[in-house]
Amino acid sequence: MAYTLDNLRTDIRNYTEVDDSVLSNTVLDTIIKNTENKIYREADSDDNRFYATSQLVTGNRYVTIPADLRFIRYAQLKNSAGDQVFLEKKDTSYMAAYYDTPGTQSGFPKYYANWDAEFWVVAPTPDSTYEITLAYVKQPISITNTTTPTAAPAATAGTYVSNKYQDLLLYGCLVEAYGYLKGPADMLQYYMQSYQKALQSYAIEQQGRRRRDEYQDGVIRTPLKSPSP
Repeated sequence: MAYTLDNLRTDIRNYTEVDDSVLSNTVLDTIIKNTENKIYREADSDDNRFYATSQLVTGNRYVTIPADLRFIRYAQLKNSAGDQVFLEKKDTSYMAAYYDTPGTQSGFPKYYANWDAEFWVVAPTPDSTYEITLAYVKQPISITNTTTPTAAPAATAGTYVSNKYQDLLLYGCLVEAYGYLKGPADMLQYYMQSYQKALQSYAIEQQGRRRRDEYQDGVIRTPLKSPSP
């Protein structure tokens, strides 16, 4: 069964045998968001991949980071011939050594680097409004987010994790819940082990099977022990 916010809250209370006088909606929403963030940090997911296209500003080497960005996967520029060219990732110290006149427009950028929490930087400084495509991992919408119109469907229809990986989300929430309740150590350990097993299978699917091609990589096979006759 796919989880919505309401039935996830209900299951957490049922599993812990604690009612809403202790595990209020506010407390549970914090537990759920902490669990979602832990899952997103521990395993890469195709659902979180996103692409944004914009224009560089002539004479300005700074590029605004999208508000929902967690980290950049790669960046591409379209040159004057219309070809997509990958930028090379460098440190900001390298950028300073490579191009020490950042306020002067110079040419087609070759490198990019993280600058701070709001901007990343390219070098050389662009001499035209080149089209840039940024591939990045975004901050997913939480199933608890019901405050904005764009996020409202998450509470009723669920999220990618709550719809497809219910065990992972539930076990992660139960680990957080038992920690909050200072519950029995054996139960906390049990759900921690259950969460780790669910996380491992989730990671294998997301970072392994979903990124294989049967024609090119072959069908996954399990080696079988065959005793000598």
